[in-house]
Amino acid sequence: MKKAIVLLNLGGPDSPNAVRPFLFNLFYDKRIINLPNPFRFLLAKFISAKREDTARKIYEQIGGKSPILENTKMQAEALEQELNKSVFCHPSSMELGSRKKNWIPASRAGMTQELARVFVCMRYWHPFANEVVESVKQFDPDEVILLPLYPQYSTTTTLSSIENWQKSAKKYGLKCNTKIINHYHNNQDFIEAHVNLTAQYYKLASRIGNPRILFSAHSLPLSVIEKGDPYALQIEETVKLIVERLNIKDLDWSICYQSKIGPVKWLEPSTEKELLRAKAEDIPVVLSPISFVSEHSETLVELDMEYKAIIKDGYYFRVPTLSTNSLFIKCLADLCRNCP
Repeated sequence: MKKAIVLLNLGGPDSPNAVRPFLFNLFYDKRIINLPNPFRFLLAKFISAKREDTARKIYEQIGGKSPILENTKMQAEALEQELNKSVFCHPSSMELGSRKKNWIPASRAGMTQELARVFVCMRYWHPFANEVVESVKQFDPDEVILLPLYPQYSTTTTLSSIENWQKSAKKYGLKCNTKIINHYHNNQDFIEAHVNLTAQYYKLASRIGNPRILFSAHSLPLSVIEKGDPYALQIEETVKLIVERLNIKDLDWSICYQSKIGPVKWLEPSTEKELLRAKAEDIPVVLSPISFVSEHSETLVELDMEYKAIIKDGYYFRVPTLSTNSLFIKCLADLCRNCP
């Protein structure tokens, strides 16, 4: 059985000239700006033009482009290796007769090997869904699994990427059984991966004093949350599970939100506000990007440069994203293997 796993991610500009069209694609998404056309089109044109210079300066600090594609490709390679390192296959008629539905080793006679191939699909810059659909069609899988690299579900990220894929799949004639993994914010291996990394940096910060852990997530407009988006609740559950597993007595921690743009009300408190509070209290900070699993401008620039500058030297410890962490890759692989 051939499985195509499609990793869905945000994407980012691959050159300075790609910054404005990338921003246009982002703000033209109806899941980001919910206006009818031509108003959404005109507003996306206006915002992308207005923000281009600022965004270009951000990307200049990390080589002139986003590293998210390369990072996601590494995750795809690690996941593909994990899925294919052990041969799994369908149970024989004997196992089916005894109602055993789980995968079993292919060393048993009469088995058919599974083959998994992992594809990378970006929402707002190349490779776009239509490009990836063509590659998946050439692979000719028996099954497609959509796996967003957003641990916590949001209509602005997860749903937007899934809808975009489904639209392209229909347009370009990809007719295949498709399964969707919507979230994994409470997956045991996902939580354990965060616990292990956070504990390492907490130990380093403890040499200075009693640290405060700031779990920083990408913010969302409150209007999105008020419509029933579960993102904030899932962020809270993720953090609750991590804090429980850390099992540190009198642990000082807080959830905060970054990357707000525009004048409307967004989820709070802001990460910047929490950093200023820690600075005023002379407390070392361990900052964990809880909603990001890939390094990109919002971690490498916003967290590592802009926010770090708020805290005095030696008091700021940034936990890396999970990236190709072995437990995280295991989490993704198990989600693919066990997808109903």
